[in-house]
Amino acid sequence: MAQAFRRFLPMFDRVLVERFKPELKTKSGLVLPEKSQGKVVQATVVAVGSGHRTEDGNIIPVGVKVGDKVLLPEFGGTKVVLEEQEYFLFRDGDLLGRFES
Repeated sequence: MAQAFRRFLPMFDRVLVERFKPELKTKSGLVLPEKSQGKVVQATVVAVGSGHRTEDGNIIPVGVKVGDKVLLPEFGGTKVVLEEQEYFLFRDGDLLGRFES
C-alpha cells in the first residue's frame, strides 16, 4: 500500500480517503443484506495535497492531515483504485467534518 502513495499524491486542495467498511452484521449477529447496509460516510485520510493557491500566490493549507477520521458527503468524490484497493478523492471544502481522537 505504501508504494501506491509514493506514486500518487493528490493535487492542490484534494484529499484521498479510504472509506470505512460497511457493517455486515447487527450487534445481535443478524447478517444485513446489501440494500439495508446504507452508505458509509466516514473515512480515514490517507493522503493530502499541498493546499489551495489564492490569486496573489499564497497557499491556504488543507484542513486535515493523514490519519484523521472525517465525515463525507453522501454523494460525490472521485473513485480511485490503487493496488486493487478503492479510495476516493474529495476537495478539502467538500468534507463535512473531522472527528477528534
